[in-house]
Amino acid sequence: MPQGKSKGGIGETIRTVLYAVAIAVALRTIVYEPFNIPSESMLPTLWVGDYLFVAKYAYGYSRHSLPLSLPLIRGRIFERVPERGDVAVFKLPRDGSTDYIKRIIGLPGDRLQMMNGQLFINANPVGRVRSEDFVYPDRNGNITRYPQYRETLSNGVSYSTLDIRVGGDADDTVVFVVPPGHYFVMGDNRDNSTDSRVAPSRGGVGFVPAANLVGRADVLFFSTNGSASIWEFWRWPFAARFDRFFQAVH
Repeated sequence: MPQGKSKGGIGETIRTVLYAVAIAVALRTIVYEPFNIPSESMLPTLWVGDYLFVAKYAYGYSRHSLPLSLPLIRGRIFERVPERGDVAVFKLPRDGSTDYIKRIIGLPGDRLQMMNGQLFINANPVGRVRSEDFVYPDRNGNITRYPQYRETLSNGVSYSTLDIRVGGDADDTVVFVVPPGHYFVMGDNRDNSTDSRVAPSRGGVGFVPAANLVGRADVLFFSTNGSASIWEFWRWPFAARFDRFFQAVH
């Protein structure tokens, strides 16, 4: 009798673990998935070391909503059109596997161009006002200041961008016409972002198909400056950026 109870206890534990894993996978697939920021392309909005939750349901679901991008969904189901200005995670079109995060600037049919650092959408200049320099501390406490601007889109979405180099390679472009079923994305760090302004043949992003969208970045839940290794638990409180915890992503 005791032996039977032991077997039953082990079996029950295994079932509980499997249920927990199944629920976690379902939530990660359908509701929210965590992502971390590895580059400075979205400064000043997102910093290296930020961790955020991405709403998987925001744009509907495609194969890229599933673990390992399993080819179980054709196209997109329960599709919702992104809003201009959303910060979105997507799979890099040229390889279909690398996660990128940028801001959706152009919708299907839009005409976009950069001229002297000024963004134009459908021949209309996007509101752009110089603001205070962005102060960015690195893991060693060194401070860097970057010229910062406030952009406001036609739908009222407002966010900050950086323009580090006047006359940078991406400050003047041709006119881009967004194809049906695609989106034009840009990083907020305009001179340090490989995005839709750069063709895939040159190592860029190009236009992003709707099926490649993974979800909308909604909220930061953790941030670290990287000065503490994962095993240096006694240094974690000094590495954490507590003022960035639980901030909405705009």
